Amino acid sequence: MGLRGGSGAVAVAGALPNLIRSLRNEAHPKTRAQQSLPSLRRAFSLYDQINLIDNVPDDQLRFQGYTGTGFKVNGVDYEGSLLCIGNMLMSWAPKKFSDITPDSLSMFQLMRPIPEILILGCGRYIEPVDPEVMRFIRSTGMKLEAIDSRNAISTYNILNEEGRIVAAALLPYGCGVSS
Repeated sequence: MGLRGGSGAVAVAGALPNLIRSLRNEAHPKTRAQQSLPSLRRAFSLYDQINLIDNVPDDQLRFQGYTGTGFKVNGVDYEGSLLCIGNMLMSWAPKKFSDITPDSLSMFQLMRPIPEILILGCGRYIEPVDPEVMRFIRSTGMKLEAIDSRNAISTYNILNEEGRIVAAALLPYGCGVSS
């Protein structure tokens, strides 16, 4: 059965160029360079919404935020300085960086197992650690990482989530340079 002249033949003849173009596009897909890149604004906004540590067990400490005077841990707000060892959390006496002494960290002489690292949250700014404090920490067998408290809580979360034996001595973020 063949096509005869008329409107059917015109419709087929008009659709043929579109069909050929469509087949050419499928046969030669755009290269990666020709494809448009995703919007970076969208990528960053989606990234900001991802929480990589949402599936941490309920009995594990997880810092969720900080203020100028304290920290939020597992949904509870704590005021003042904190000492964290593994999944144990306690209030800590130092109010400013110069208050941190071997005596303020003496409980590490009694701890077993000894944490592999002590993360020292210095407050808002990183400060040089007193040589006496450094000698004391080395004598316990721990390594020391002195950083601002904001980064200290993130580092603690990551290492604790990995199951490592980690400790943190944290001054609130609002603590400035010691006087």
